[in-house]
Amino acid sequence: MKAMILAAGKGERMRPLTLTTPKPLVRAGGVPLIEYHLHALAAAGFNEIVINHAWLGQQIEDYLGDGSRYGVSIQYSPEGEPLETGGGIFRALPLLGDEAFLVVNGDIWTDYDFSVQHQPITGLAHLVLADNPAHHPNGDFMLVDGRVQDGQPGAATLTYSGIAVLHPQLFDGCEAGAFKLAPLLRKAMADGQVTGERLNGHWVDVGTHERLAEAEALIEASR
Repeated sequence: MKAMILAAGKGERMRPLTLTTPKPLVRAGGVPLIEYHLHALAAAGFNEIVINHAWLGQQIEDYLGDGSRYGVSIQYSPEGEPLETGGGIFRALPLLGDEAFLVVNGDIWTDYDFSVQHQPITGLAHLVLADNPAHHPNGDFMLVDGRVQDGQPGAATLTYSGIAVLHPQLFDGCEAGAFKLAPLLRKAMADGQVTGERLNGHWVDVGTHERLAEAEALIEASR
């Protein structure tokens, strides 16, 4: 299975760090966020990686190179203008092939074991859901008997972790350009085509300086 790391975000809430550094290269515990993913993916047996980029993207290519020092092969999908999550993945589909692939947001930190995803999915998507963090208390989706459903008022919800396995058929009918992933997922949920699991381990959505400090504290504790 191939894997894609989403690395096109601008990281505006993390300025001034991200004025000169692309968000995935921001360091946590002395190591760029995206580098944790590459080590974890390689350890889990993912050796073909696609990375999209936009803001300061050439820095990502210059830093990571062809991936050989991480034990992986990296292909890049440069966007120029950001295409949002859905559009960015759609643009990269020719590099990802016809089979289901793993997707992980480049701006999260987690000790999740990616190796559990080396298995076929039964629908169009399989989402990894995390306990709702303090900054997102209402969550995103419900997990009911292994199926993911859109969140309902008053129901117990979980937060999409930014880790998923997607089938290219999820994007059938899409056209090139900027568009979000969530509407595609919600349509597939309504059709019963999205499975899910609860994340086992630590996870931080590193979107602010405060959450970067949270990730660094977890990294330090794990060393």
